[in-house]
Amino acid sequence: MRIATRAERIEPFYVMEVAKAASALAREVADSERPMIFLNIGEPDFTAPPLVQEAAMRAVRAGATQYTQATGLPRLRERISGWYAERFGLDVPARRIVVTAGASAALQLACLALIEAGDEVLMPDPSYPCNRHFVSAAEGRAVMIPSTAEERFQLSAAKVEDAWTERTRGVLLASPSNPTGTSIAPDELRRIHSVVQQRGGLTLIDEIYLGLSYDDAFGQSALAIDDQVISINSFSKYFNMTGWRLGWLVVPEALVPVVERLAQNLFICASAVSQYAALACFEPESIAEYERRRGEFRARRDWFIPQLQALGLPVPVVPDGAFYAWADCTAFARRLDVTAADTSWDFAFELMRRAHIAVTPGRDFGTADTARFVRFSTASSMAHLEEAVQRLKALG
Repeated sequence: MRIATRAERIEPFYVMEVAKAASALAREVADSERPMIFLNIGEPDFTAPPLVQEAAMRAVRAGATQYTQATGLPRLRERISGWYAERFGLDVPARRIVVTAGASAALQLACLALIEAGDEVLMPDPSYPCNRHFVSAAEGRAVMIPSTAEERFQLSAAKVEDAWTERTRGVLLASPSNPTGTSIAPDELRRIHSVVQQRGGLTLIDEIYLGLSYDDAFGQSALAIDDQVISINSFSKYFNMTGWRLGWLVVPEALVPVVERLAQNLFICASAVSQYAALACFEPESIAEYERRRGEFRARRDWFIPQLQALGLPVPVVPDGAFYAWADCTAFARRLDVTAADTSWDFAFELMRRAHIAVTPGRDFGTADTARFVRFSTASSMAHLEEAVQRLKALG
């Protein structure tokens, strides 16, 4: 069977390949004294809070399970608009918000609406792998620009300006970022957007971890800069609804009909039950619970990262958001006699084998020095993090 070249361009999602290996080993050691600890997947250990679960059940019982508008339930778009006003002090009209089948659908819609074959999109290296694959699926090309700890593993306006060519369509950023948990300083983001606008380009920004920001200096939406910024967001991370597959896209008003037309054809609509459930995310009781959980994620970060540093797994930039630690495993791997060129890949499997700890190697996230790094997820419980540290100490 002949496979389309666009499909051949999509690399495996290595985090899932590692997860499969970890799950297979986990079954073997499930009844042992050291069952598998999963610090590899970026999925909160919290689930949707009670009001959200109850809203979903009410929707099912009431038969509210049929198609919605392709842009989403009007009430949900209004609730999201209200969240921007209450949380960030921003006026983001509901008419600019399109509810999608997860942030993945939002990115796909944005890329299909705006990227032509051959267009190049600038992205930092390291960055979340699926983002570059959405560009590739739209027949564009992701141009990965090495970013350093000094730059918070983010792009700078100077690097965007230097890398811009006649083929460049724009930038695709993430703040806070996966895998590093770092955000772009607001002033630098303004400068990046200014460079992009001067060249008639696009600023797309993945803000799915914005709700899980821990530092007021960074916890601001890029939508504050300009209504030409395109923001991708999700109910998965802050709102703890990963498997519900619900997200949203904020676009300039003129782009809404284009995105709506694509959504009608590609998705029809996001899950109706998930949308009705998400209405309850914005109730005061739910927001209070989300804020309590955000505090728990911050406490895990504040405890775990110093432990990694002490173990010889340095984290060059303390994450200001999300639930990740981007740690240099070079020295620790050497102590385990791991000396492969792709150090983090072999190190991840060695940890899995010897300590029953699953982490994500840097291979997924780019090629700029990523072979030195592994991503730890602090989305697991404090008990799991504490046990993982004890096992790492025993190894080192």
